Order: sequence, then C-alpha cells, then structure tokens
Amino acid sequence: MTRRRKIILLTTAVACIGLAFGAARARNAPQVATGFLADILCAETFVSGLDPQRTFTETTDAMPGTSLITWAMDYRVDRARKDVTVTLFGLGRSHAVYREGLGCTLEHGADIADVTPPAEDKQPALLPEIAGPSIVPPQSEGLSAALDRAFTEPAQPPYRRTRAIVVMRSGRVIAERYADGVGPETPLLGFSMTKSVISALTGVLVRQGKLKLDGPAPVAAWTNPDDPRHAITVDQLLRHTAGLALGSSLQASLGSAFEPVNRMKFIEDDMAAYAASIPLATAPGTVWNYHDSNTIMLAHLIRNAAGGNPADALCFARRELFAPLGMRHVTLQLDGAGTIEGSSEMLASARDWARFGQLYLNDGVAGGKRILPEGWVSYSATATPNAWVGIGAGFWTNRGDSFGANFRVEHGWPRDAFFAKGTIGQYTIVIPSERLVIVRLGRSPNWPPEADGVFDLVRDVVAVTRAASSPSPRLRGEGWGEGESPQGR
Repeated sequence: MTRRRKIILLTTAVACIGLAFGAARARNAPQVATGFLADILCAETFVSGLDPQRTFTETTDAMPGTSLITWAMDYRVDRARKDVTVTLFGLGRSHAVYREGLGCTLEHGADIADVTPPAEDKQPALLPEIAGPSIVPPQSEGLSAALDRAFTEPAQPPYRRTRAIVVMRSGRVIAERYADGVGPETPLLGFSMTKSVISALTGVLVRQGKLKLDGPAPVAAWTNPDDPRHAITVDQLLRHTAGLALGSSLQASLGSAFEPVNRMKFIEDDMAAYAASIPLATAPGTVWNYHDSNTIMLAHLIRNAAGGNPADALCFARRELFAPLGMRHVTLQLDGAGTIEGSSEMLASARDWARFGQLYLNDGVAGGKRILPEGWVSYSATATPNAWVGIGAGFWTNRGDSFGANFRVEHGWPRDAFFAKGTIGQYTIVIPSERLVIVRLGRSPNWPPEADGVFDLVRDVVAVTRAASSPSPRLRGEGWGEGESPQGR
C-alpha cells in the first residue's frame, strides 16, 4: 500500500470515527494518541534511561488497535534540549519536555508552571532496608523457576515483556530479576499504580486532620450548595463513584483515545481545573465508574492542603511518604499547571514500589511510626459496591464478591490480596496472610487477563513460599492478631 493511500485511509477512518463519537471527540483523538506516546517516550528516555525505540515498540504493541495508526506516527527525541515530539501526519502533534527532578510534562503552547524541585530529603528511612546493593537472586529453586516463567516470552503474541520483578517476604527481598537495561535503581512508570500513592497521601492528610473522607470535598468550583457536585466526597473520589461525566479509563487501546477523560490528560494544561468544570453524569455515590479525573482532583486537594503551590506538594510527598519508606528513586510528574499528575505519572524503581507495598503489609506503620491512619489499610482494601473489577479506595482488592475478585481467586490469588495496578502490566501486590509483597513491571496487553503472566507468578510464589515454611497459625490465618504488627519481623 502506498503512503498516499495510507494517508487517505487514515483520514477516512478519522472522519468515520467522527460520525460515531462526535466531531469534537474525534478531533481530539490524534492529539490524545500523540500526547500519550510523547509523555511516555520522554519519561522513559530521560528519567528511566531506556532506549526510545524500545519504549515505542513495546508500548504500542501492548495496546490493541494502535497498529492502525503507528505506521503514520513519527517521533523525535532531542537529547540536547531534552524533549520529545510525536506527530501523526497533519492530524496531531504533541511535545513533552523534561525538567531535572520533575520528569516530563506535556507542553501545549502555553507556559508550563515554573516549579523548583524539592531538595533532597536528609531524614533517615524508617523502614528497614529490604536488600543490599546487589541484585538478590532467587532464594530457592522454586522461586527461580517462577521468575524463569515470568520472564519467558510466548512463542507468539501477545508478548509479556516483563521488565522487573521483586518478591519480598516479611520485609526482605527473596528474589528479584530485571530485563536488559533495567536494574534495582531504574525508575519505571507505574501508570495507574500512581493512584494508590495518591490514596496514601490522602490518608496522611486524613491522619493530620487536613482532609475528611465524608462531607463535601473542598473543591472551590463545587462550593455552591446548589451545585449537585457539592455533594462529592473524598471517599467517592477514592472509590470512583463521584459521578463526573468523563467516560472511562479502564482500557488501554486505540478506542480509549475518544474518551473525554483523555482530553483532560493529553490536551489540557490544567487537568484539575478541567475536571472540576465537568458536570455530573450520575448522582455522587450511586454509580461506580473508573476514570482518571477522580485522582486528579485528589492531587489538587493534596496540593492545596500541603500549602498551595507545586513545590509544597512535592515536598509533602517526599517528607511524609517517600523518605520514611526509603523510596529514593521516585519522580512525580506534573501537569502544565504544576499539579501532580496523580492518575498515572509516577516513576519509581521496582524496589521502591516494593517498599510502598510493605507499608501496607505493615498496616501503615514504618519503623514504629504510624504513616497512615489506623484502619486506613483495611479501608483501602474494602470493596466498593458495584465495582465489578474489584476495587477498594485506591487499591484493587480480592475482598468482596465482585466478578474480578472471584476471577483472581479462582486463578490462585489469596482472598486477602489487594494491590496497586497500572495499565499494560504494572502490579504491586500485597498478600497479608503470606507476608508477601510482589512487584511486577512490564509492557503487556491488558487482554487477555493471562497475557502478563501475573496469575502464574502469584500462584507460583505463594506455593513456593508456603512449602518453604513450617505451618503456623499466622500463615493459616487471615492476617495478624489484634495488637500485633509484622513490622520488624
């Protein structure tokens, strides 16, 4: 097929999509697609240090339908200027810029908020070290076989493209492995695992008395009691039941480019202002609908509660969460207005993601200090009604009787497991009954569910670690007894 014919077909496809989705949404789609890739290419080139061609290939291969347009895309990485430009012929162009200590931000022609990166936090980590400087080889043949399987590519697509796995038991790494070019200090995109970090920061503010779960969320645009959005609570934002009319963020595919929430993410400079302007689709608290604007609004509330400017929010996150946990390789990326892009833009090393999971295994305590409010971990893992995939307040969960929870249990996950999950294959899994934290990062399609190999990984690791332990009430029970904590064990 000639290049001219491809262009004609692409233009015709966009026109047809316009009839199906509406002209405005179709017009946004090319810039959404280029913005998504520009942002990822920039972050993984200048923060992660990965090869951009590898990032482009692995990311687009993991997203169904993108082959229809990737042939028409072109990207340019300017290592001197530290920016990335992605174009889709004349239909879309996106530009992402890197700033030291702040990661990458999409630039849409307006000035990006001037932000001073926070200085290095000198406070000592409260969480004990989880491993030494060297990569920890699997501590048994069974663990080695589990990691072999997780890193083995199928003979044909869909490919797993596993990048990092860390298995931690009782606070110590017992196995880890990395793909070429990735190591224990490589910051990797967590995508929607970022939402779980925003949930934790929200919990810190609740503990400090600066935010309340119930009662109206303190969003300036929603303060009028006659505004139906005035009823939206922090709890509803955490559980994706706020009701804003922004579509869905569940899928990573070409079709998702037409969801209104992605205009917010890839076209708007001030994401929170855009989300705050959107009317309700459903009454707050009545319908579950997972989309990124809920967490963007929480990031806006965190910024306001921390002091009001971007540097305040970044310092707060480092001081109250990352430094106490010893998370030393974290980058929180910002939108054009300087608000943390709390839906999907945090990078951290696999070990740092494991440290984050350990905080939840320790019931929100690090080194004897309570980081999260008492009861917050249980609250986070408590199932949200009608969330068919099995989601709590900032974490996915196997509790409850949802389709997703039951499906995972049927595939070998313990019932008490809960986890942070990012699109195309990112997981931080906490299993209290097994004293396990399992981190898996990669580039795998969301469908079929077995594509990323995580079902096998969890089942294998649980079986191996159970077999290596002598039976005890703690391993057989649902968790730790009243007044007990796994901290320091």
